[in-house]
Amino acid sequence: MSRLRVTPTRGQGWDRLYVSLRDGTTVAWYDKDTGRVSVLSGAGRDEVLSALAPYLTGEVTVGPPRVPTPADLDRLSLHPDDDLAPNRPGEALHAELAELDAPRTAGAARSSGSSGFSGSSSSPSSLSSLSSLSSPSSPLWRRWHQDPRQAELLAQETVGDRLDGLEGAGWRVLHSIPLPGAARIDHLAIGPAGVLAVRTLSARKRRVGVDDPLVRVGRAAPAPHLRWARRAAERASLALAADVRPVLAVVEPGRLDALSAPADVRILRDTELASLASLGGVLKPADIESLYATARDRHSWLRV
Repeated sequence: MSRLRVTPTRGQGWDRLYVSLRDGTTVAWYDKDTGRVSVLSGAGRDEVLSALAPYLTGEVTVGPPRVPTPADLDRLSLHPDDDLAPNRPGEALHAELAELDAPRTAGAARSSGSSGFSGSSSSPSSLSSLSSLSSPSSPLWRRWHQDPRQAELLAQETVGDRLDGLEGAGWRVLHSIPLPGAARIDHLAIGPAGVLAVRTLSARKRRVGVDDPLVRVGRAAPAPHLRWARRAAERASLALAADVRPVLAVVEPGRLDALSAPADVRILRDTELASLASLGGVLKPADIESLYATARDRHSWLRV
């Protein structure tokens, strides 16, 4: 029986198999994303590879752990309040809609509480209040369920999920990056194909017409979404000191017509974002990690 055991472990942006002795001492690990086996003292190279053999795919590099780069050290020292990596897609919208929902939640709680502690039936006023909160005909109900930010948040989450799915192809993704002046970059994707500033557009089965710089969704008035996408990419480029390309991600369009397709802005349906995984040739893994470490630091965006 081998004296080594293999344990799978996942973390923020990595997927590894750790090799340890029976007493729990780690002697090596296999990073699936980079295809590298890092061997420590306590076990031989051949012994480690034998234990990992059932799990290895393709060519692997074997050697001692790499020396941490300055970007690695900066990331480890980043204060949690300054780390943008935990941001959810549509983070700002989550907060705005939570404030909108507060009166509804508080009203329901008051109505419930008035009956729960007294042991008697609810008063007519509390029943009327609760009914107004749950009735589709009430202004508060319509305000919550028909708020366009609900659809926008759903679109942000859809695009965010699609982009997060690229991590297995070597991409790093951030969401809802705050900029000075209350602006935000919806999503920032850093990968083998370069750095992309992704703007989300919710279509909800409506026709989308593109006539640079304007984009029209259904019967709504045209809006300069391409200009906004370019501006977000420009600000990201200043923050990262790198070339950043703008992308407009259209979620669930009934039809997408590009009357004058721009050469500098990539327009994709949300279902086409997975195709980015097949692109490359721009950034190496070390460059991706360095840019990601810079981008996740809130201070990097304060002067753009």
